[in-house]
Amino acid sequence: MKRVWLLSALLLIPPLSWADGPVHERELDNGLKVIVKEDHRAPIVTSQVWYGVGSSYEQGGTTGISHALEHMMFKGTEQLAPGEFSRIVAENGGEQNAFTSRDYTAYYQNLANDRLAIAFELEADRMRHLALPAEEFAKELEVIKEERRLRTEDDPESLTFEVFNAVAYAASPYRNPVIGWGDDIANLTVADLRDWYRQWYAPNNATLVVVGDVDPEAVFALAERHFGPLEAETVVAPRPRGEPPQYGEKRVQVKAPAKEPYLLMGYKATAVGHADATWEPYALEMLASVLDGGASARIRRELVRGQEIAASAGAGYSAFSRLPGMLLLDGVPANGHDVAELERGLRAQIARLRDEPVGEGELARIRNQLVADKVFKLDSVFYQGMEIGKLETLGLGWRLIDEYLERLAAVTPEQIQAVARKYLVPENLTVAVLDPQPIEDRPSHSIAGGHPHVR
Repeated sequence: MKRVWLLSALLLIPPLSWADGPVHERELDNGLKVIVKEDHRAPIVTSQVWYGVGSSYEQGGTTGISHALEHMMFKGTEQLAPGEFSRIVAENGGEQNAFTSRDYTAYYQNLANDRLAIAFELEADRMRHLALPAEEFAKELEVIKEERRLRTEDDPESLTFEVFNAVAYAASPYRNPVIGWGDDIANLTVADLRDWYRQWYAPNNATLVVVGDVDPEAVFALAERHFGPLEAETVVAPRPRGEPPQYGEKRVQVKAPAKEPYLLMGYKATAVGHADATWEPYALEMLASVLDGGASARIRRELVRGQEIAASAGAGYSAFSRLPGMLLLDGVPANGHDVAELERGLRAQIARLRDEPVGEGELARIRNQLVADKVFKLDSVFYQGMEIGKLETLGLGWRLIDEYLERLAAVTPEQIQAVARKYLVPENLTVAVLDPQPIEDRPSHSIAGGHPHVR
């Protein structure tokens, strides 16, 4: 009873306020947005630089360039030799990394709070002064090719996901893999990267996020000292590439060496900033949680443990993206069952959401779990920075974090049913099936090789 009361009470607590301190923001003269979130529970800080560019900004022939540039950001500047950036962070007891997504590229350092100036100096240096030596790029290109081989071409579920996206989207740049297509990767040049870097890696296309045990005014002064002298760039927004209507269900078969079959289904949906009604993306998030919001959610309760037709299965949706995405369902059939049975089971779950409103008791449990998950994640300064950086870079604004749980809590059973009826329809559906082939028949891959069999 005490836990139920606690989780219900958390609904009333705005997440960023719960996580200790206020948020401060300032924009430098060169356009760099600086956001500082105070969290004085420990003498640590996360420093994150977010650039408004990712794979969805890329045009045909250059897919993978954002990810390739991320690799090269660690390979030296006009002042630092290759690898020296990482060495300096490590010597100061910090950890650092980066990631590229469809919508953004971000770099971060987690450090003791008295080492923040080191992170700023290093990031400011590589924001405008990257060296991009040809010999380092040649070596890194081989690393990227191997990454693609290991993580996509030799991973049957990842391969299926790649083919699925290419079939599901007709025009949206979300059809391209973040790592890029093989031929495009193989033909990237240092000149390509230099142009991409100059175009997008500028202070007026970046957000600096700092969360931790810091004094905001000191952080702003430090940012002005290191980032203030950097010149802005003329940043032209990418041309819109909207997804046209889909006029019927799509299906694709992927034949690849694998131990077991795999099913992936996706319904084109909407996102915050694109929906006809502001509540729709939040209703879709609640819908996904009804299906896969913990061990007692419907998919695991009914398809994995109940009917035992799935060895594993799940659902997922994100309300926050630059362009509209999809609500996804996937799974692996249990021994003695096949993909067709699993697909029927997942379709039945979708049909139930269209036909019957979710019960208030079930919805209350989902709300409580979502709130608990979000609040507990905000115990991490890194995660707080991630939420701020993502929303700012998507153009939605960090204040949406404070509204997020309130909007989820306001979703009604009727709204969940309405988005199910509107978006989870055959005209929005793409189905991909991995047809496992004998492992010993796995081909030797070439980075410029063809795609798997698609029907």
